[in-house]
Amino acid sequence: MLVALPSAIAFGVAIVAPLGGELGAQGAVAGILGAIALGLVTPLLGGSTRLITAPCAPAAAVLSALAAGFAQAGMSADHALVLLGLIGLLAGAIQIGLGLAGIGQLIKYIPFPVVSGYLSGVGLIIIGSQIPKFLGVVGAAGLWAALGSPSVWQWQSILLGTVVVAAMLLMPRLTKVVPATILALLSGVVCYGLLAWLDPALRNVEHNPLLVGPLAASGSDLADTLGLRLPSAELLSWATVLQVGVPAMTLAVLLSIDTLKTCLVIDAMTNSNHQSNRELIGQGVGNMASSLVGGIPGAGTMGASLINISSGGTTKMSGVITGVASLLALVVLAPLIAWVPVAALAGILIVTGFRMIDRHSLAFFYTPATRLDFMVILSVILVALFGNLIAASGVGVALAILLFIREQTRSSVIRSRTDGLDIFSRRNHGPSPFAAPEPTGYEAVVFELQGSLFFGTASQLHAALEPETSSRKYVILNMHRVQSLDVTATHVLEQIKDQLEKHDAFLVFCDIPKGLPSGLKMKRFLKETGVVRPTNKAFAFRQLEDALKWVEERENPFCPVDFSQTQVLELPAMPLLKGVSAQALESLVQMAETRTLRAGKKLFKHGASDDGLYLVRKGQLSIEMALGRKNHLQLAFAGPGDVLCGNGFYRNSPATGEAIAVLETEVYALSREQFDTLAAEFGSLAVRLMDALASNATSQLANATSQWQDSRL
Repeated sequence: MLVALPSAIAFGVAIVAPLGGELGAQGAVAGILGAIALGLVTPLLGGSTRLITAPCAPAAAVLSALAAGFAQAGMSADHALVLLGLIGLLAGAIQIGLGLAGIGQLIKYIPFPVVSGYLSGVGLIIIGSQIPKFLGVVGAAGLWAALGSPSVWQWQSILLGTVVVAAMLLMPRLTKVVPATILALLSGVVCYGLLAWLDPALRNVEHNPLLVGPLAASGSDLADTLGLRLPSAELLSWATVLQVGVPAMTLAVLLSIDTLKTCLVIDAMTNSNHQSNRELIGQGVGNMASSLVGGIPGAGTMGASLINISSGGTTKMSGVITGVASLLALVVLAPLIAWVPVAALAGILIVTGFRMIDRHSLAFFYTPATRLDFMVILSVILVALFGNLIAASGVGVALAILLFIREQTRSSVIRSRTDGLDIFSRRNHGPSPFAAPEPTGYEAVVFELQGSLFFGTASQLHAALEPETSSRKYVILNMHRVQSLDVTATHVLEQIKDQLEKHDAFLVFCDIPKGLPSGLKMKRFLKETGVVRPTNKAFAFRQLEDALKWVEERENPFCPVDFSQTQVLELPAMPLLKGVSAQALESLVQMAETRTLRAGKKLFKHGASDDGLYLVRKGQLSIEMALGRKNHLQLAFAGPGDVLCGNGFYRNSPATGEAIAVLETEVYALSREQFDTLAAEFGSLAVRLMDALASNATSQLANATSQWQDSRL
């Protein structure tokens, strides 16, 4: 309460001051009533346990500007006060509607530059509105008019304001037991007392422009100032509704942003979670209650909330007690509030406004990477100063969106491009003389895409893929790193597919994410938008290796049917064993066991113990490395005459790779014990087999390294 109440009084005076200097006391009462109503009502209905709600700077900035506009238009003070009350009442109702509609969640998506510029703009507006009061200019003079008329400045007011500003800045260094606002306000009252002791003319509280003045007009009591002034019949018209509707919406949005921004800070400090929509409902009811009793609206305030946390407040009762304490202060201290100098309140608000300015964001100007963010902040501030705060927030959000789109379009959606010849030339098919000639690449190309595929990057995607449509038979798109996809991007993909189809070529997708961060099911989305359908030239595979296998099977470059299905290579005919002694070959034939594998069966598998050495007699095996439960990395193919083994052959450990039969396959199998027996008697045979195993392992390692570099895993 000690933190919130002085500021509430200052905000109240700032709002009604443009309507006439004699209304300063009524503004002070309105600030106190706002603190009472908001404190008693909002915490009970809100969604945050430690938030303190009180009259705030955004409300003062908006309502004081409206009051100044009403005064310049020649509107009477009573009429203006009625409209200000209706604006506060309607703003509360709008906040309730925002909470019921679930709008509170959107606070999470307001960019930091917008929040920074908004706070700085409000701070500058507060400072500009209080400088005339700091200088002692009487009436509703604007900033530039006050600065241009030094003859109407009052040195007593400047002295009072300077003392309060100095106290606000210096007192926290001396003590933190008593809030600086209270000490600064007391210093202003004491300073005024010294001036009044020297000048008897300052001892009169009635009609004294330097003081807030009596809280009740002559011939009435304090109770007469309570309650919302209801509009007369002639004011209840569509013109009045239109006059208060837009400002009420502006005020509701600003108060909601200010509240929820403070809630986010509290959550970060206390490791808690507030309920945004419920908090908006509580704030709306509180602001309606404040307007009905003649108070000014408010929001969750940062300063009072931080004091509440540091003082040990953990429940909603701390906010309620703040309202009770404000009510007691009004009852007990009402006579003393009349002696509060207006310049002292102006000094408090000037320091408050200065602290709202995000000075750290100025450093954004000196860094090229953040200079555009600085321009967003500057734009928000300028629109806030020369337009209004709602327009400033809208401009800031629009500019932030444009910067995001610009950043997304500048980043390449093509992470890598690999020619099919480079990929398939690394796929080892073994040293068998029956193996096919070196692959030619099958007119294939693999693109690894990344980032966001949306309307901003669609032209970039088209420019990268379109040149491939006339010269490639297979355009393979690895989608693993794609984070978002929209209809514009799918339209580009459909165009690429149609161009490929004209040349009897294929668009192939692989590694499609199961779900994007947005929740979109990409594979289903591609089907629903017509890009991938079973009847056309676009196909989707679980991973890149599956797509490459599909291409190989279609082209069938190394597994002709007459070879893969019927060719049998006996041990003596294997090139690997050429030159081995007849006795050694006979011993190998006697020890070797023949095994038959159906297509899809595993000779050895990941995680299993297998100490066997195998020579392929017939068929084909795919040598792969497991990268998890489902994904695999293709290392090589083994055909008739090739030799292979698992880790268990070298040491007693589970296999890290797998050998899967692509076709019906037969192998000659030797256990490690049998191999050792042969090696003891026929060393040259053992050396020949170990040399072949080492050569194959080196080739597989090189292939794995090359694939890793291509994909930049």
